[in-house]
Amino acid sequence: MSATGPLRWEQRDDHLFATLSRPEARNAIDADVIGRLHDLCAELEQRPQVLVLTGAGGIFAAGADISQLRERRSMDALRGINSRAFDRLAKLPMPTIAVVDGAAVGGGAELAYACDLRIATPAASFANPEPGLGIIAGAGAGWRLRELVGGSVARQVLLAGRRIDADAALRLGLVLDVIEPEAALAFAAKLATRIAASAPDAIRLTKLVLSTPEAAHPAIDDIAQAVLFGSDEATRRMTAFLEKTS
Repeated sequence: MSATGPLRWEQRDDHLFATLSRPEARNAIDADVIGRLHDLCAELEQRPQVLVLTGAGGIFAAGADISQLRERRSMDALRGINSRAFDRLAKLPMPTIAVVDGAAVGGGAELAYACDLRIATPAASFANPEPGLGIIAGAGAGWRLRELVGGSVARQVLLAGRRIDADAALRLGLVLDVIEPEAALAFAAKLATRIAASAPDAIRLTKLVLSTPEAAHPAIDDIAQAVLFGSDEATRRMTAFLEKTS
């Protein structure tokens, strides 16, 4: 567990709660945050559970740390410093929920895109202004955002600099709901509890099926279902359902 540092986390009942906390830099994502994100992922890979991720101080994350990005060179880009950390987050066994209060900009937006579900407050917004800095949104926005909101909107954000506010994010399906700040974390906790109440293996395999390329379907669905049909958990849960409804 990590209770301190630029990314801290703690156990909350049936889920892990993590907070980006670099108030001096509006929670910008630097090398220390990336290192802590890998530590967090390692813990959740070893002990899978739902993750709720947010930012402190009324802002999710104001992009990557530009002072560090400016020092990176071609080989740093090929190492995928941020993209590999975000991809590791996206591939965690159990679902991840981002609670976005305030701005999610650049790498901060890409961090939110890498989560399975997003909850916004009315102050939330998403933007990827990287081309204005002479670079691309290279940590997942180029394909995750297209998957989330479609090619047309992704082009508006990535090419034309459109900022998606909370209402538009809800309308576009980028976020699950828009909740007032004082209630957003409680809403996320209830959602995490609802997910955790389902059979863990069924949730894990559903997430795997959802992330599998189209060409692998329906074979991957049949294999996943075969694994679950052979489990004692599925038999127990379906028996309980039938007894309850009979």
